[in-house]
Amino acid sequence: MDIESLTQDNLPEMAEIWQQTLNWQPTNFQFQQFQKLYELIIEGNRQLNLTRITAPAEFWEKHLWDSLRGIAPKQEFIPGIEQSKRIIDIGTGAGFPGVPIGLIFPNSQVTLLDSTGKKIAFLETILSALAMKNGKTLLGRAEEIGQQRQHRENYDVAVIRAVSNVSVCAEYALPLVKKGGLAVIYRGSWSEAENESLETAVSQLGGEIELIEEFTTPLSQSMRHCLYLGKVANTPISFPRGVGIPTQKPI
Repeated sequence: MDIESLTQDNLPEMAEIWQQTLNWQPTNFQFQQFQKLYELIIEGNRQLNLTRITAPAEFWEKHLWDSLRGIAPKQEFIPGIEQSKRIIDIGTGAGFPGVPIGLIFPNSQVTLLDSTGKKIAFLETILSALAMKNGKTLLGRAEEIGQQRQHRENYDVAVIRAVSNVSVCAEYALPLVKKGGLAVIYRGSWSEAENESLETAVSQLGGEIELIEEFTTPLSQSMRHCLYLGKVANTPISFPRGVGIPTQKPI
């Protein structure tokens, strides 16, 4: 399907693709919420540099579909996520993947973590406009939040889009996840050579690699990977290290 042929002001519904790829499709209300989210992001983009992805079909694929595909290993949603999971989205930016996850799972609590005050203020307006009562914002750095008692090992699921070394992402995410929980790292490319360094990092953080899944996006056929890290032991108190250290000296 040609993305360019789908450029209009409304998001495409894509009911068949949702069904084929996630064994799920949004209700009419959920689709309306997605549309409203899209309009809010486009409006917010005029003041803040939120995203370069603004064409409706591209937004659908790279923000909505991609956000939800990440929490559906092997095309099935993480067990229990529709009930009452505590989820944290690390470095949420414009609210992805956290806001779409919160919109379709209203019984789970989603915390949107970002270190930029303007983005957090914008997300507050998003949550209010969407009446998303199961969402809340958190201003801070993952290295600091991960050492705070009220957040450390307090979440069932942590999600993070990898903009840096995956070992860094693991150090941000796993300290926030409780034993038995899951960290999900969203990634574009991935190679076998990266497995070894990730395994070393994850084992130091009390985790294990459960699954590395490769798939393509449904419209542009772009390569994607999701890394699912299970939390099997408590994270040593030395992690996460201080602000900036994980990126300067990855495990």
